[in-house]
Amino acid sequence: MENKGCRVSLIMEVFFLFALFFMCEISGSVAFQQIAAEKSMLKTYIVHVNDPVGKFSAQSEALESWYQSFLPASTESENQQQRLLYSYRHVISGFAARLTEEEVKAMEKKDGSGFWKGSNFGEGVIIGILDTGVYPQHPSFSDEGMPLPPAKWTGTCEFNGTACNNKLIGARNFDSLTPKQLPIDEEGHGTHTASTAAGNYVKHANMYGNAKGTAAGIAPRAHVAVYKVCGLLGCGGSDILAAYDAAIEDGVDVLSLSLGGESSPFYDDPVALGAFAAIRKGIFVSCSAGNSGPAHFTLSNEAPWILTVAASTLDRSITATAKLGNTEEFDGESLYQPRNFSSKLLPLVYAGANGNQTSAYCAPGSLKNLDVKGKVVVCDRGGDIGRTEKGVEVKNAGGAAMILANSINDSFSTFADPHVLPATHVSYAAGLKIKAYTKSTSNPSATILFKAWPAPLLNVTGSKSTFNMISGTSMSCPHLSGVAALLKSAHPNWSPAAIKSAILTTADTLNLKDEPILDDKHMPADLFAIGAGHVNPSKANDPGLIYDIEPYDYIPYLCGLGYTNAQVEAIVLRKVNCSKESSIPEAGLNYPSFSIALGSKDLKFKRVVTNVGKPHSSYAVSINAPEGVDVVVKPTKIHFNKVYQKKSYTVIFRSIGGVDSRNRYAQGFLKWVSARHSAKSPISVTFE
Repeated sequence: MENKGCRVSLIMEVFFLFALFFMCEISGSVAFQQIAAEKSMLKTYIVHVNDPVGKFSAQSEALESWYQSFLPASTESENQQQRLLYSYRHVISGFAARLTEEEVKAMEKKDGSGFWKGSNFGEGVIIGILDTGVYPQHPSFSDEGMPLPPAKWTGTCEFNGTACNNKLIGARNFDSLTPKQLPIDEEGHGTHTASTAAGNYVKHANMYGNAKGTAAGIAPRAHVAVYKVCGLLGCGGSDILAAYDAAIEDGVDVLSLSLGGESSPFYDDPVALGAFAAIRKGIFVSCSAGNSGPAHFTLSNEAPWILTVAASTLDRSITATAKLGNTEEFDGESLYQPRNFSSKLLPLVYAGANGNQTSAYCAPGSLKNLDVKGKVVVCDRGGDIGRTEKGVEVKNAGGAAMILANSINDSFSTFADPHVLPATHVSYAAGLKIKAYTKSTSNPSATILFKAWPAPLLNVTGSKSTFNMISGTSMSCPHLSGVAALLKSAHPNWSPAAIKSAILTTADTLNLKDEPILDDKHMPADLFAIGAGHVNPSKANDPGLIYDIEPYDYIPYLCGLGYTNAQVEAIVLRKVNCSKESSIPEAGLNYPSFSIALGSKDLKFKRVVTNVGKPHSSYAVSINAPEGVDVVVKPTKIHFNKVYQKKSYTVIFRSIGGVDSRNRYAQGFLKWVSARHSAKSPISVTFE
């Protein structure tokens, strides 16, 4: 996390170590939760601060003085006492104070992470997790400070005794391959996703001494219900549907699914079918986009009634540097940071130097006939061999350390893994230079320098760490499930489509330096990589406008896909006659983005926006047209005089040529801008 302006990333994110939403793992960091405002100038804010060194106990007399130090310096002492409403000692680390917007902006310049209005940390919301089960004894599922579950909850807990509580309120096993077993998590995946979405606060969290701090889920006061649908052999479609069925009946508010397969028609996709049944009941569904690609067609769980969550990276790394005998250094990553690994140069060898691709991948048994004893071994990423599994082969063959080099498709995407020996994971570009060096001299040498915090555990393979760092869309999905829970808590009457719209139209496409977010090749990310952008929960809480969709509004869209009546009926669970429905093309859905196939004919679409901002508000359209496309919006201004009022507009797309024939795609956006809000819709054009 950045030291200033720390913010939650993304609709597209990689996420590490039960990432924090309301706290940054830095001293004196602050975050804000704006609650009810009674006056136009002074408003009540809850300010969250991290005790920098643990020196303030709940009974400390200095605690209130420390809290007061965050208030504006211009506040007189008597006024300061009136402005400081509460000094919290047990429920959170922080205080409540009456502040002006200007004072909040000044305070925001201190290390911290934006505002969250009225979310109550997701209190009263139930998040259902369909995954590999749960380890109920994990400290993230402590119910300290948790209220009772809502009265609507009717679910059950299959664990014995007190394993379930006011945090983990339900746990059931739907894995048909282990029907009589408890919903215990045998691999950690489900425990990680559940605690990421709504884990309680856990102090002193770390992974082998790295990234120390307080861990919490995105919605730490939300309740969790876990439905085990996956085991060691995968996830069954019938099991997924059965879990959906139970979760809907149990009374969940949000469903989080970090699973999926290849794209298939919605009527034949258990995830899409169950999700539609859920949104009919007002339940928000968040799913992983998959980890395939990167390519324009690598996507899972793309039904428009699902929030499809991709992943990207943070700029924090746990560095391990490959130092070569020619003094060149290449920074990589490794979670294993041994204290006693010598910086002395060792012989360096590329496992694929003999031309054997199996050896290059350091596949199991592939190095037994190679001389790697006491050497640093370069292994190529890929070959369906796990990253840490490659290290196991190097270690078994007597290697001293490993340099894991990316393939061209992996480019700059590296991971901090708990390797079994000293190792570093480097980029494709670095790997090319390292392998070229092995050919440039008869005695290549290297070592690995570890620059992060030293790990207290040397035998990491035998460790049973409470926390883990995992990358990919499985871990990004529960972050967005948690954000949805916060929005649901703040806006209980918003539909799933409204929540999704708020998230998409307010997402960031610039990083904290106001520069374009980059893709895995360090180029500005296009819409196929970044989607709507990185989630900005504070903006999503107050989007100004939303694009709402009722469940049965999807019927004309489904008919427009060419589905038969029976296929549509299988999804929407009602009789349908597509010949009598006003079928619409995909881009005709009242969706907060435009994805169109444009030929010589103009395309015209209608959108309806709903005002969820100030009663009296006006918006003007701003257009960044895709290259080679003329975009006309009518009207160019819309005015509202009450909340939840709806207004429509039309968009005409016209090809104007001038595009390189090799460029099949173009992108842009349109946004509606008021004095306070900006609702942006991405535009993706495929030229026919």
